[in-house]
Amino acid sequence: MSCSYAEGLSDYANKGKLGLPDEWLQAAQTTVFHTGAGISTSAGIPDFRGPKGVWTLEKKGLKPSVSLDWLEAKPTKTHMAIKALVDKGKVQFVISQNIDGLHLRSGIQRHQLSELHGNMFIDKCGTCSRMFVRPTPSKTVGQKTLGDACPGRRSNGRPCRGKVHDFTLDWEDSLPDEDLDLSHSFSVLADLSIVLGSTLQIIPSGTLPTYAKKYESVRTNGGKLVIINLQPTKHDSKADLIIRGYVDDIMAQLFDELGYDVPEYDKEIDPIRMMDKSKDPNFFIDWTQSEKEAKKIIIKSDRLEDALKNEAEKG
Repeated sequence: MSCSYAEGLSDYANKGKLGLPDEWLQAAQTTVFHTGAGISTSAGIPDFRGPKGVWTLEKKGLKPSVSLDWLEAKPTKTHMAIKALVDKGKVQFVISQNIDGLHLRSGIQRHQLSELHGNMFIDKCGTCSRMFVRPTPSKTVGQKTLGDACPGRRSNGRPCRGKVHDFTLDWEDSLPDEDLDLSHSFSVLADLSIVLGSTLQIIPSGTLPTYAKKYESVRTNGGKLVIINLQPTKHDSKADLIIRGYVDDIMAQLFDELGYDVPEYDKEIDPIRMMDKSKDPNFFIDWTQSEKEAKKIIIKSDRLEDALKNEAEKG
């Protein structure tokens, strides 16, 4: 499916620049991707501030002509490239503002991903707080109770019996603590932050990539911020490298530089398709973050941040 951005934009090959993120990616100790709506436009999902974005058209008094079946949207080349880099150990974590579930469907694991604005393919129990993959997108927004019973069990083996609600945030909803805490921690740990398809306007998710630049002078590897987006962003002035272009094209070029192949989407490892195909009424896929593993990351991040502060004060 073609990208929904304006077709009149000239080609921008970025030759000579892609060697830098290639080198930085190889040298970084901790790399974090920060993804926005721009990585999903080639799946037919409109962004907000792009040339044909929802809010761009609204300012012109127009409405986007989009008729989208969320189930038919598939992870893009960028989603699959991100998943491959995570699998290869080149990227340690992904922080996303997207609710479309395409990172989930690419096969990325829960402990490798924070979804700060929720996910329309996830339910959350109001009693035990566990999360579960659903086979269809939720029809509600704002963490509304759906009436369905939690499929999970308590530590004693008995059913939880709590009620689940959607996990898609509305404007005034607080960001999920577990995802926000991990996002903050990995942003502190990152000596390379790469932004893909976001103008970084939303707070706090838009400021997280800049943490790589904080205490840059006292980090072992320094700190690098790369922004890949069609439009200018709120934090361009802080970036070490800005690349204007379609993210799918940029990621394809990056993979050429690295000597990797971008994997194809595989519906057999898509949790949503697995849920949809299952004939077992008791089958479910748990999407809950491990508190134990998250705590380890948070402690590591806190220690690093304290050490960096101390070094900065000495300087």
